[in-house]
Amino acid sequence: MTAGIVFLIAAAGLLYILAFYPIFLSIFGKRLARPVRRAPLEPTVSVIVPVHNGEAFLKQKLSSILGLDYPNGKIETIVISDGSTDRTEAIAQGFAERGVRLLRIPRGGKPAALNAAFEVAIGEILLLTDVRQELESGSLRQMVSCFADPEVGTVSGELIIRKGASEDEDAIGLYWRFETWMRDQLSSIDSMFGATGPFYAIRRSLAVPIPTDILLDDMYLPLAAFFRGYRLVMENGARAFDYPTGVDTEFRRKVRTLAGNYQLFRHYPGLLTFRNRMWVHYMSYKFGRLLLPWLLAAIAISSFFLAEPWRILALAAQALFYGTAAVDTWIPSGSRIKRISSPARTFVVMMAAAFRGLSVFFVAPQSLWKVTSGGQFGESVRKYGQ
Repeated sequence: MTAGIVFLIAAAGLLYILAFYPIFLSIFGKRLARPVRRAPLEPTVSVIVPVHNGEAFLKQKLSSILGLDYPNGKIETIVISDGSTDRTEAIAQGFAERGVRLLRIPRGGKPAALNAAFEVAIGEILLLTDVRQELESGSLRQMVSCFADPEVGTVSGELIIRKGASEDEDAIGLYWRFETWMRDQLSSIDSMFGATGPFYAIRRSLAVPIPTDILLDDMYLPLAAFFRGYRLVMENGARAFDYPTGVDTEFRRKVRTLAGNYQLFRHYPGLLTFRNRMWVHYMSYKFGRLLLPWLLAAIAISSFFLAEPWRILALAAQALFYGTAAVDTWIPSGSRIKRISSPARTFVVMMAAAFRGLSVFFVAPQSLWKVTSGGQFGESVRKYGQ
């Protein structure tokens, strides 16, 4: 009987987090919406690009920044080279005549790079963006228009993931589109719980120093504004474009972002209390994501102690699901089964990453950053602490 109760509670929690809560948002999101009061604005803007060994993308990135539809006299671009050892600094210097400033600092990590930029940036708005993503020309105007609303403290752009070359990459893209939809719903109600890391803007007056061991600067910084009463919103008209990633890269990213969520409880304990005006949504979404692997474990363990025939049915269903995920790498590309096995494998990998994220309590947080092509800060793709 006890096993049955554990199974039902865990299964109900799983269904609520993955299905019922998103359904609730889709039904009531528009009814609860608080429109952002947009208006044409042209405040001064400091575009901040932290880079560690990003030579593969920096030229393309700076070209997209310089191509933004915004008055030249009201925008500055700062590239912070965090101890780069490739051609990053030479590329940035090549844009000096076009107004790009290069700031060199010793290797210290992304938070240290951002803190250094905050000290010299002069814009009323800070636009934080990573090295990999190209920006749409009209995106900055769309973002700053949201700051006409005095309640808005942070504005995230929409990150568009280009079509993948494999089912694995498409599955990750599908997952990201769902995440973007969730953030959009929360933004319309009040606030996201952070920002879209590769592309977001914040009022200069709200930028606070970031602890150098923080894994999720794109949550730590916006949440400081959130707890001061400001909204953290998304602007779908401001778009940036990124390259697809595979499951292995997404696993490393997910380990870091989920570890970063655990880490944030120490800095913002109010997230777990009614000081958080979005408490119900936070517990259903962000905290719920941390609970998912534990709910799955509870379902698996309790299944062995269920009465017949429920024990066989529960174990068979789980074996089928996990087995489908396990054989995904051997299923030929283009197969109909691959359309099921790739999302299943992606989900299982994400759950494994959630367990691995607990390592933040036992290792140095910065050890969870992993270098990928495009430099370490290129790996921060879509990171917003999902």
